Amino acid sequence: MLALDFEGTKARAEQGNASAQYNLGVMYDSGLGVTENPAEAARWYRLAAERGDPEAQSNLGVLYDVGRGVPQDFVEAVKWYHQAAAQGHARAQYNLGLMYENGLGVRPNDAEAAAWYRQAAERGVVAAQSNLGCLYAYGRGVPQDYAEAHRWNMLAAQSGAAQAQFNLGVFYAKGLGVPIDYIEAYKWFSLAASQRYSQAVNVLYLFTQVMAAHEVAEAKHRAEQFTAAPGR
Repeated sequence: MLALDFEGTKARAEQGNASAQYNLGVMYDSGLGVTENPAEAARWYRLAAERGDPEAQSNLGVLYDVGRGVPQDFVEAVKWYHQAAAQGHARAQYNLGLMYENGLGVRPNDAEAAAWYRQAAERGVVAAQSNLGCLYAYGRGVPQDYAEAHRWNMLAAQSGAAQAQFNLGVFYAKGLGVPIDYIEAYKWFSLAASQRYSQAVNVLYLFTQVMAAHEVAEAKHRAEQFTAAPGR
């Protein structure tokens, strides 16, 4: 937890302590112990980032990405994400994957996006797991592989990612990487719909019209078991 000793943190930051500079940036960024000031946050993040602090590098990248406290600059965002990602910062790896997938600050490159998503996914970033699964499903940047698409979406879905849950519903409904199983499909569509994922809500209605009552009941039971499992 960040200690809210603003004056002490500022004194250490002014002496060149990178950790204190990062913490001071967080304080200004979030309004903790001081009036929120994104420009000051960017200034202190930059000082810490230039000293190699990966958290500061990642946060500075976010500020450039969204144009908060600094002019929006995707090239600068990529620069700082890359420095943090190279040090193993999982969120920066995910954000860098987004930049490559969407061509923000760099030429679009699905293979690079997949590589960075994979590193973040292996470190447990749920959104990266879901995005990597989608790349495998469509064969973008990686060979099309529905089994891999299923694996990564399953990891994300088990952590509650609605898009991944919807994707699993599609896989089971169409037999992509898994045998066709309408009960499993309904289960995952139901879980995504419970989070108001609009596509799942629409598909779920259609499945309700064509499935037998006992099948729907079983699917709902599986969804309830998933939701009630420890840690959910």
